[in-house]
Amino acid sequence: MIDFTPSPVALALGPLEIRWYGIAYVAAIVAGTWLAFQLARRRGERVDVIVDSLIVMAVAALIGGRAYHVIDKWSTGPDYKDHLAQIFLPPYSGLGIYGGLFTGMLAVIWLTRHYKLNFWRWGDIIAPCILVAQAVGRWGNFMNQELYGPPTTLPWGIAIECQYRVSPYECPATPANAHFIPLFFYESVLSLIGIFVMLYLWRRFTARGRLLIAGDVGLLYFVWYGLERSGLELFRSGYDWTLFGLPMAQLVGIGAAVAAIVAILVRHWWVRSHPESAGGGTTEAAPEPAEPAGLAEPAGLAEPADFADPDPTT
Repeated sequence: MIDFTPSPVALALGPLEIRWYGIAYVAAIVAGTWLAFQLARRRGERVDVIVDSLIVMAVAALIGGRAYHVIDKWSTGPDYKDHLAQIFLPPYSGLGIYGGLFTGMLAVIWLTRHYKLNFWRWGDIIAPCILVAQAVGRWGNFMNQELYGPPTTLPWGIAIECQYRVSPYECPATPANAHFIPLFFYESVLSLIGIFVMLYLWRRFTARGRLLIAGDVGLLYFVWYGLERSGLELFRSGYDWTLFGLPMAQLVGIGAAVAAIVAILVRHWWVRSHPESAGGGTTEAAPEPAEPAGLAEPAGLAEPADFADPDPTT
């Protein structure tokens, strides 16, 4: 059992508090940006737009994530409906990932059009980066003592102080020394696995004439994370935002997975129906610098050739 219960505040300078949740958010951005640079270079895409776009995407995700959290906790928890200033003024914590994904995706659509980039190709790059950010950022939930499941006797069960417990597990009904399933950790690990799955699929199955086309890996993110989050929601209690008695996070996750699967099938049907347009829609990747002798990748691991894109103008 893990008895360590962290403080959400990393450093306090008078009235100014630096919270671990904010540090985790920044670390998540750094990790995701690093991977974006690696993947963009490897795939011959422009890397200069990453830095130029970073602030726009980060702010958009922050706004959407905060809005989702406020709706979720509108009349419970911080009780935002009676304390509107807490929505905007520090200290505060809480972001809803689905809200951040929605506004972040809107930002990506705008940015790809602004820089005249291919949305689907960049979707394949960004999807693993989001999972990296999620894997890192979820540790901010640990520091806030949140995103946990029911009491458990598992060796990796974590302690949660009484003031951070959701209503079904409040003290003294649930003993103060109880331990809980660390759902934040499960999500972090599953996100890491998802990164390797997506990178493997891209390298093995997106060359011309193979199974996947540009954008499939990006859409698979919504399948992976939608099912991942929906499964973990089965272990949570004390929901605030529900619909028909089901947690909204679970409904959104399942809906996103289904929508992504439909989009993949429709786009593949379009490519088969318009082979001449799909074939002409490929954008040749910029050549990579030659690698020193002995450092080149084996043929079986080399990056795939460019692949059909059913929407070259996006």
